[in-house]
Amino acid sequence: MEKKKYPVYLPIAFALVLALGILFGIILGNRTGGFDGLALKKDKLREIIRYVHENYVDTICDLRLEEKAISGMLEKLDPHSAYITAAEFHEANDPLLGSFEGIGVQFRIESDTVTVINPISGGPSEKLGIRAGDRIVKIDGNNVAGIRISNNDVMRKLKGPKGTEVEVTIFRRGAGSLLDYTITRDVIPTYSMDIAYMVEPAIGYIRLNNFSATTHDEVHHALETLKNEGMKKLILDLRGNGGGFMQAAIDVAGEFLAKETLVVYTEGMNHQKEIFRSEGDGLLENGQLLIMVDEGSASASEIVAGAIQDNDRGLILGRRTFGKGLVQGQLNFKDGSALRLTVARYYTPTGRCIQRPYNNGLDAYNSDFMDRFLNGELENPDSIKFPDSLQYTTPGGKTVYGGGGIMPDIYVPLEKDSTLRYFNICTNKGLVYQWAFDYTDRNRDRLRRFGDVDRFDQEFIVSGDMYAAFIKYAEKKGVKRQGNDLTKSDRYIRTMIKAYIGRNILDNEGFFPILNTIDPAFNKAVQILRTKQMTGKNPPMQGAMIISQNLLTQRSVFYQRYSIAGR
Repeated sequence: MEKKKYPVYLPIAFALVLALGILFGIILGNRTGGFDGLALKKDKLREIIRYVHENYVDTICDLRLEEKAISGMLEKLDPHSAYITAAEFHEANDPLLGSFEGIGVQFRIESDTVTVINPISGGPSEKLGIRAGDRIVKIDGNNVAGIRISNNDVMRKLKGPKGTEVEVTIFRRGAGSLLDYTITRDVIPTYSMDIAYMVEPAIGYIRLNNFSATTHDEVHHALETLKNEGMKKLILDLRGNGGGFMQAAIDVAGEFLAKETLVVYTEGMNHQKEIFRSEGDGLLENGQLLIMVDEGSASASEIVAGAIQDNDRGLILGRRTFGKGLVQGQLNFKDGSALRLTVARYYTPTGRCIQRPYNNGLDAYNSDFMDRFLNGELENPDSIKFPDSLQYTTPGGKTVYGGGGIMPDIYVPLEKDSTLRYFNICTNKGLVYQWAFDYTDRNRDRLRRFGDVDRFDQEFIVSGDMYAAFIKYAEKKGVKRQGNDLTKSDRYIRTMIKAYIGRNILDNEGFFPILNTIDPAFNKAVQILRTKQMTGKNPPMQGAMIISQNLLTQRSVFYQRYSIAGR
C-alpha cells in the first residue's frame, strides 16, 4: 500500500458527523440507536447547557462550559483523546511542525527575569545583535521582569505572525543603559534532533527529542554526515522522546530496514487495517544499530524500537517504554481549537499492541511511573510479569512481549548509590545548573575564545578554585559537602559543571558529548558496539541482560529538568 505523507486517520464520514455537531451523541453514544438516537443525545446536552446558563447561581461563560463538557467526555474514552483550546493550539502543535513564527531566541527565566540563553542562528534576534546573557526586561513597553511571568506568557508575547514587529528592552551586563530593539518576527526552525556526533571512530550517536514534520530529513542528513566521517555503527537515543508524527517514525525506521520491510500497521473500529513498510534506500540498512529507550519513550519512539526489535535488526537498551499504542487523528475547528481523537491502535511487525491498560481511570494511568518505581521495576526487571498470551516470536527466534511498552533486550535498571548523595542533592536542588549559568554569565567574554566543541572539551578545565567556589555556593544554599566517599560525586559534579557551561556557550554540541561521559547506559552502549559482533539478524536472547545505572545519572533527568524553556 502506498504510504501517505503525515496522514490524519479520521474517516471523512466521521469528520462530517462532527462538523454537523453530533460529536456529543457519538461520545455518549449508543451505537445501535442510529442517527435519531444521536440527535436526541445532542439535543439533551444542549438543553443541559441552556438550563445551566439560565439558572446557575453565578455568572458562567458558555464557551468554557462547552469546552469543559467536551473535555470531560473525551476523558472517558482513553487517556490520549483530548480537546485543545484555541489558546493551547500553537503550544501543542508547534513542536510537531518543525517551525514557528517568532523572534528566534532560546530563553530561560532566571531570578524572575527573561534571560537569553542563545539567539537562534540566522534568526531575527541574532541579526540585530542580541546576545546570550541579555535580559529582556520589557516587551512592547510592558515590564516583564520581577513579576513572576511564566514561560508560556513570555512565548505568547514574543511569538506572532511573520512580518509583525515586537519591541523589546534589554539589560546587558556592562552596557551603560538599557537597549531597545524592534524585532521583525520571522519563521524560526525547530529541531527534533538534539545532536549527532561521532563518539569515536566507527561509532556515531544521534539523539531525538520528538518526531516532527522535519525529523526524517534531519536524521537522513545526520546519517549522511556521520557516514562521511566513517560511521559503521550507530547509537540512536530515544530516551525521554514522547513521540509525535507516526509517519516520521516510519520514515526514520526505514533508514535502517531493507525495502518493503513491515514497520507498523494500524487498525480501529472505523479505521481499516493499514500497513506501512519501509521504502528502501535507507542509509544504514546493514550497519550495527543500538537504540536506547526508557519509560519516557512513547508512541512514535515505540514504533521505531518495535520495528527494529521485531525485525531482528538491532538491540534495544534501557528500560520498558511508556506503552502508548494508540493513534490520534486531529480535527481543526474554525475558532482555532482542535480535537485529537484516538482512531486506531498500532501494532508492531510481530502483531504486538504495546498500549498499556487504561481501564482503571486517568489518575491510575498517569501514575504509572510512580507505580513502576514503587513496585521495583525500575531497579529490577524481574518484577515485570508478562502473561504467556502476550508473548510473540521474531523471525530470528527472539521472544518479545506486548501489553505495555517495549521491553528492551538489555535492561538498565536504576539503583541507588550512597557515594553519590552529595551529587544527587546538588543536582536535585538545581545548584549545579545555577552555578554554571552564573559562572558563564560573569565570564562570557573570556569563554568566547572557545569557538568550537573540540577546543572547549580539550582546553576548558573545572579547576580546583572553581570547584571550591561551587562548594561554598552549595553551602550557602544549605548543602554541605559531606560523606564517606566523595570521589565519584566530585567527578560527576565537575563534569556537570563543564557540560552546562558548554551548553551555555555552544548549545547542545557543547553539552551532550561531555554529559555522556558520566552516563552509564550510554557508556554500556558504546562498549557493546565496540566488542559485540552484531549482525543484521541478532541471535535470540535468553532474557534481558542487566546493566545498573544510578538513579540520578540518567540523562533524561539532567536534560528535562534544566532544558531550554522556550523560544
